[in-house]
Amino acid sequence: MEEQFILRVPLSVAERINRVLSENAYSPDDNSIEVSFSDDGRNGTFVIGNDRFPASLLDLPGIVESHKSYDDSALIKTGDIGQMIVVREEGQAAAAGPENRDGLTPPMHDARRRRFRRRPDINPEVVSRVEEDLIRIMAGGTAQNVEVEVVEAEAEAEEVEIEAEAEAAAAASDDDREASMAGNRPPDKKEVAGSGNKKETDQDVEMKDQDGSESFDSDDD
Repeated sequence: MEEQFILRVPLSVAERINRVLSENAYSPDDNSIEVSFSDDGRNGTFVIGNDRFPASLLDLPGIVESHKSYDDSALIKTGDIGQMIVVREEGQAAAAGPENRDGLTPPMHDARRRRFRRRPDINPEVVSRVEEDLIRIMAGGTAQNVEVEVVEAEAEAEEVEIEAEAEAAAAASDDDREASMAGNRPPDKKEVAGSGNKKETDQDVEMKDQDGSESFDSDDD
């Protein structure tokens, strides 16, 4: 699979590379261009002719598309570029980290700080351990260094307490409803009948008084 990089070199080296590409090199030695990296894959050496320059492989803050054209009109995409080889003069300080601080164009100056959110502060050891556990689980094993906490008994006690509170609330609601119904209950038929008989008795007493009979009070008083 083809993989593309951006090559950033000092101006003096860029002129020599342009001469090599245009086949107008000053000496046959300039036709030799080589890039090699150490075991870490980040630091290496850029060789042109008999001169050697330190080089670093840096990640770009964004993805850059590369295109080619045969007629200077139609563009054909050839790949996505996410890394850059930076060649520096001997004695020049290398970049602080694996990522280049700026992009390729002026609007992408200090892009990581101005245009992107901060990376989360996560311990790399934790990430590595989680990755190993996932690989082990997918292979049919179990995760290591796992702490198990039994919470079933506590959950059951909380559930019983909630049910008891619900039952008590339901019983209180039933008592309130019965008391309300008792206050609004119509009078008993016996009470209504007794009240009617007393009224009739009073009328009889009054009629007896009007007839000239012996008067008396129906009440015991």
